[in-house]
Amino acid sequence: MAKGPATIPDVAKAAGVSTATAARALGGYGHVSERFRERVLAAAEELGYRPNALARSMITGRTQSLGLVVADIENPFFAAVTRAVGDAARVHGYEVLLANSDEDVATERSSVRLFLDKRVDGIIVAPASSTDVEHLREAQAAGVAVVAIDRRVTGIAADSVTVHNRAAAAAAVMHFLAAGHTRIGYLRGTVSPGEHDGLGRRISTGDERLLGYRESLRSAGLDPDRYVRVGCLGRKEALHAMLDLLGQPDPPTAVLTPDSILALGVLLAARERGLAIPDDLSVISFDDTDWADVVTPPLSVISQPVHAMGARAVELLLDRIDRAHGRARHVRLRARMVERASVGPPPGVSSRSSSEIHPDQQGLVIVGNQ
Repeated sequence: MAKGPATIPDVAKAAGVSTATAARALGGYGHVSERFRERVLAAAEELGYRPNALARSMITGRTQSLGLVVADIENPFFAAVTRAVGDAARVHGYEVLLANSDEDVATERSSVRLFLDKRVDGIIVAPASSTDVEHLREAQAAGVAVVAIDRRVTGIAADSVTVHNRAAAAAAVMHFLAAGHTRIGYLRGTVSPGEHDGLGRRISTGDERLLGYRESLRSAGLDPDRYVRVGCLGRKEALHAMLDLLGQPDPPTAVLTPDSILALGVLLAARERGLAIPDDLSVISFDDTDWADVVTPPLSVISQPVHAMGARAVELLLDRIDRAHGRARHVRLRARMVERASVGPPPGVSSRSSSEIHPDQQGLVIVGNQ
């Protein structure tokens, strides 16, 4: 009969120490002299010892695992968030369990409860709703730390990591205005209660970006709602919404999208209508995806510091695991506007130089205060 996996007593015998000493050395707790620790670790490696995670969690009260719920794993932004969180967690000795909510609160709720069953030490979530968060309250009540990423939540005291969304959207609109545009569109994904029949759920990021868009237009004396279209949950919806806007008597000459997936819908609509970018339509999108600088012309974007967001979220979560009490902390990181070649003057307006369009701030524009 084949011998089973090596146990702590096996390691202790091979190292010539007591079982208790071997357990302390392998578990990283209690006092063990450096000489004995080295002997135990060498014996463990020679025997191929693998720690029993369940037994270790019973001793330490932790599983060294974190839960991550992203809103849409097919969105390149959330794929990058997943990578960033995983990398940061691994540095601290944690593994990450991943769930995709598909922007659905019920699915997110189920995932959070599954994570609780798995006894994760903490949860990072890009909430499908900033207000429907009772399941996150349940997690906190169970002693599990919660950090929101990309979006904030209301009604519970949860740490969060976002960017200056309002300032970023406002900067994009100001860039369009400086180029001479006055008919500027905006495609929004989810909708808030009262805005439109349908999803009726709030997401803080969408609210803040729309607010920045509207404020900039109001400051310029322009209608802040005329060219807004809501309910664009994917490329197909963005395509139809953009075709609708382009079919108006005075269609927009510029458009801002909240993510790269909706930007694809805009580019498809422009192609379908035979419009050239930026000669006929200028475009700026949130998120600097891999293809943004490959398309012709390269796309101007609001680039979010995704890797820094993931690392900061993990830091906040681990600190909250160690220090359960204290006020919620809301970290806002700076975004960058990367100026490429998808913004020009509106049709019929003479071309401006880059310095005229964006005085003193060409190429990379820092948005918001860290």
